[in-house]
Amino acid sequence: MAGPHLQQPSFLLATLKADCVNKPFAQRCHDLETVIEEFPAKELHSIFPWLVESIFGSLDGIIVGWNLRCLQGRTNPTEYSVALDFLDPSGPMMKLVYKLQAEEYRYDFPVSYLPGPVKASIQEQVLPECSLYHNKVQFPSSGGLGLNLALNPFEYYMFYFAISLITQKNSPIAHHISPSNSAYFILVDTYLKCFLPTEGSVLPPPSSNPGGAIPSPTPRSPAVPFTSYGMHHTSLLKRHIAHQPSVNADPASQEIWRSETLLQIFVEMWLHHYSLEMYQKMQSPHVKESFKPTEEHVLVVRLLVKHLHAFSNSLKPEPLSPSAHSHTASPLEEFKRVVIPRFVQQKLYIFLQHCFGHWPLDASFRAVLEMWLSYLQPWRYAPEKPPQTAELLPRSVSEKWAAFIQENLLMYTKLFVGFLNRALRTDLVSPKNALMVFRVAKVFAQPNLAEMILKGEQLFLEPELVMPHRQHRLFMTPTLSGSFFSSWPPTITDASFKVKSHVYSLEGQDFQYKQMFGTEVRNLVLKLAQLICQAQQTAKSISDHSAETSASHSFFSWFKFTPSEMNGSYTGNDLDEIGQDSIKKTDEYLEKALEYLCQIFKLNEAQLTQMMMKCGTAQDENGKKQLPDCIESEDGLILTPLGRYQFADQMDVLCSREDFVGRFCRYHLTNPHIIQKIRYSPVLKDRTNQNWGPRISLRFLASYRTLVSLLMMYFIASWFYIGPVGCTFIILLGYFLYAVIMTFFYEGWKPHEH
Repeated sequence: MAGPHLQQPSFLLATLKADCVNKPFAQRCHDLETVIEEFPAKELHSIFPWLVESIFGSLDGIIVGWNLRCLQGRTNPTEYSVALDFLDPSGPMMKLVYKLQAEEYRYDFPVSYLPGPVKASIQEQVLPECSLYHNKVQFPSSGGLGLNLALNPFEYYMFYFAISLITQKNSPIAHHISPSNSAYFILVDTYLKCFLPTEGSVLPPPSSNPGGAIPSPTPRSPAVPFTSYGMHHTSLLKRHIAHQPSVNADPASQEIWRSETLLQIFVEMWLHHYSLEMYQKMQSPHVKESFKPTEEHVLVVRLLVKHLHAFSNSLKPEPLSPSAHSHTASPLEEFKRVVIPRFVQQKLYIFLQHCFGHWPLDASFRAVLEMWLSYLQPWRYAPEKPPQTAELLPRSVSEKWAAFIQENLLMYTKLFVGFLNRALRTDLVSPKNALMVFRVAKVFAQPNLAEMILKGEQLFLEPELVMPHRQHRLFMTPTLSGSFFSSWPPTITDASFKVKSHVYSLEGQDFQYKQMFGTEVRNLVLKLAQLICQAQQTAKSISDHSAETSASHSFFSWFKFTPSEMNGSYTGNDLDEIGQDSIKKTDEYLEKALEYLCQIFKLNEAQLTQMMMKCGTAQDENGKKQLPDCIESEDGLILTPLGRYQFADQMDVLCSREDFVGRFCRYHLTNPHIIQKIRYSPVLKDRTNQNWGPRISLRFLASYRTLVSLLMMYFIASWFYIGPVGCTFIILLGYFLYAVIMTFFYEGWKPHEH
């Protein structure tokens, strides 16, 4: 590549575009690294938007870019490694970002591609509550089209990176690709660890000038008023984008501005697709949803949730002296203190509520479920480790998490009710659905967790009248997404007021709270317990049926028909394809889930036992097991005459076949000469003293003859699993013995003359 003094920016861009067609991926990245190192910021400025789009794809999804979501080390090890190195926080691309950041360049990002609530708000000239958008909205010049955000290079890069998870959702993804192993997923994890570190501080950005510092972006003025959703609207026309001097930048903001910016972008692009008003409208099942998250999207959000818990839990213990705290706490430590309640809680709650209400009733909901359970258990990501002696015992939830549980009460209670309503509409015989019920029950059954949730409910339900000093207070919706350095309301020490503020800020002042440990929800839990019992009985019947018919598959498959042809009443289940091991797993999941639910809600043991007995004696309404009419005997179940009549339908199926099996059965089960011999046999007449031979129907003969000749041989052959050749031999031998016996009985006597 020629030196900078020989190239013009337009020619540089044209050359790089041509390289995309003519050069392999690794060579292109190497050339780009050289360009970033050698060219000045003025010339790199013109290629930056094109380079970002060529990596992450276009906002309309037409240009796929590097397709990081499908790039995996197992399938494309070279490209995978090169891409991760190039986009690493200390790699060439980030060096370019900081190089342009030093010159305070701005790049336009169309408002039309922002999440729905943000786009609608800005288009209505209402400034969103998130400070990420403050002082950035740029109105079109005369003749221009649409609104834009004026972003600095770091913001522009991260906007494209985050939103590519949404805009590129229609790109082809093979079924064998695991999202958690993709280059995109790894980069999300890398950026979180770099800019939201659990140990140490944020690494300073690399500088091309030794000893020089990369300035933070134009500071956001906390004195500038702005409107929030549901509050008075202030026109954006009063606040056009204008360059402000950076000499007044807060030194504290210099330290963590990248941390705050990265988090806000991730939360806005991944979670802020439903406003409070939109969420309330979406409660109706008839409303068409405007945005459908994918399973991969949810997995990335779970990664964010888990890291934020680890980041927040890495907060250093507070010093004993309050004065010491104010002098020693770093901006990063203060950021850890408020990162979840201020930036994440509200948008994540609405996102989860939408998923619980609109996600399909299938196994893909497991991704949403695990993301929710990860948020509910911050103690799993705490630095302290449990004692080794207690590893085998359930770990009790420490009282130190009581404040988190109370300030996230709806995350535990209302979403639990939402899960109950989903579980009551799913097929719990399915192992995957049974596993989800088991997972939720296991988490909520952790020692001391239910008690702390109950305490939070009691605090919320505490009447205001008994506390006069709180009678006239209004529960206001706090600004949860403002800048970290903007004004923050004073710390509230009243636990009851904290819980009420949390609930009303998420659901509104008129919200009617449904107690998790109240009568209504308890009845839902009992209904789920009954459904679990029924599912266990159904799984058992399927298991029994599978055991009875597993051997028939090896024998009857030789004759090219399946057990379902022999019993039209059996409708099947996904367990048939999975096998006995999964049936056993289903039973284990449901058994433990029932045990955990009893622990959580203190279910009455006698009532539960009665319900289980009722389920055990109830008729199987799903038709999974419909045996012919039988009676109990010392040897087990035996067919009644009615049962033999019902069982003969299977013989009719055999006789109607047009192959060898059909001809064989028709000859032996419908041969008139044989029927005549049996009908007038003295054995039958003399032994019963009744001439009931003529009343023997073809169906009875079919069942009798089959049990003696065909089915007996099938059971023997299948039991020893000797294969088609062995089966043939045993059938022929059995037929020979049968012929000898029949000859001995019937040819020895002459039929009675009539």
